[in-house]
Amino acid sequence: MATPHISAGSGAFADTVLLPGDPLRAKFIAEQYLEQAECINQVRGMLAYTGNYKGLRVSVMGSGMGIPSCSIYARELYTEYEVKQIIRVGSCGAIQGDIQLNDIILAMGACTDSGVNRARLAGHDFAAIADYGLLKRVADQALADQVPVRVGNVVSTDLFYAPNGDLMDRADQMGVLAVEMEAAGLYGVAAEYGAKALTVLTVSDHIRRDEQLSSDARERSFHSMMKLTLDALLD
Repeated sequence: MATPHISAGSGAFADTVLLPGDPLRAKFIAEQYLEQAECINQVRGMLAYTGNYKGLRVSVMGSGMGIPSCSIYARELYTEYEVKQIIRVGSCGAIQGDIQLNDIILAMGACTDSGVNRARLAGHDFAAIADYGLLKRVADQALADQVPVRVGNVVSTDLFYAPNGDLMDRADQMGVLAVEMEAAGLYGVAAEYGAKALTVLTVSDHIRRDEQLSSDARERSFHSMMKLTLDALLD
């Protein structure tokens, strides 16, 4: 059953996998939110766990940084482990002026400067969008919990240290909410293999105002995002 990047056995992953970028964040999620969590992968240090959240079987795994790494793990989870849905839970940098640190963003769509989705659609533009059912569940849970969220477009960039600000300027003008590095790739893989995907993000930085959360504030805001996402998965 093992792939070149995952050593878990058949059936080790739940139908739903949470996918933070940092493998140590995956370990933190397993320890803080899941009961009876078992480590099922350590290949390349990309930790993965399966456990239970209020009776629901859930897995969590690191994806690494950027579209290429995320796409590898998403593809193998969907095709080799028959995972039904992947939810990226991560951080982002806000672009719009009315977005604040700690805000939660549901990425309905994801622009990108990467060429991966054009490659998938024979050189044409592909609209990388979330699964509507997953998006609605989390949005409805936010409404029920009175947790404010923003729903809209993000941009997934290949360059963390961009050489100029042209992309952010144009994204700002076109109403793009935030920048991150994986959503467009994840959505493309999900579409290619007929699976479901969603990206839920906490604003940890503001690109236009040069603001950042402290480490303590990041942990508190991350908790809000995780509780919202996990509770939305419950029947």
